[in-house]
Amino acid sequence: MRHHTSTSRDRLGSVLERGTGHPGSAPPPKHSDRGGTTTLITDLPYGLRAAEVAREAVAVALHGTEADLLDDARLIGSELATNAFASGNPPLVLCVDVKTSAIDGLEVEITVTDGGCPDLAPASPPGPQEEAESGRGLVIVDALADAWSLSTGVHGTRAWCRLKRMASPSPHSTH
Repeated sequence: MRHHTSTSRDRLGSVLERGTGHPGSAPPPKHSDRGGTTTLITDLPYGLRAAEVAREAVAVALHGTEADLLDDARLIGSELATNAFASGNPPLVLCVDVKTSAIDGLEVEITVTDGGCPDLAPASPPGPQEEAESGRGLVIVDALADAWSLSTGVHGTRAWCRLKRMASPSPHSTH
């Protein structure tokens, strides 16, 4: 299966699309003090590699950000992709939106969609059984994300979360 990755920035003439089968093929977005939005969209394989490909794509989208945010986002991307594969149907698609602002800081939205799920979405993340080897995905997302939601349906499922980091005060700012 061939994967399609698309990266776009909110400036004219800076859209790149490649179908090389690897999310790392898209150039890493550069985060500037001027602000802006970068979006990475990639197809995920419907299989055990979905989580790995999601982690790689999130790392590409967040290249150059702080390590703690990158670690949290990669884990969330992996968990959402795993849930989509385990509970949904193909196609699986990952979208990472990175918004930067000198005032508001950095906001990352991670969305994974799939082709649908016959089960209803839980009202809140269910707690895994103590000895269970799975079932912690949404609990992890809930613990790490500033906001999240899960919408399930027969024709499509969407899991979404937001991570925020406030802007650091400028070393030249006066108070």
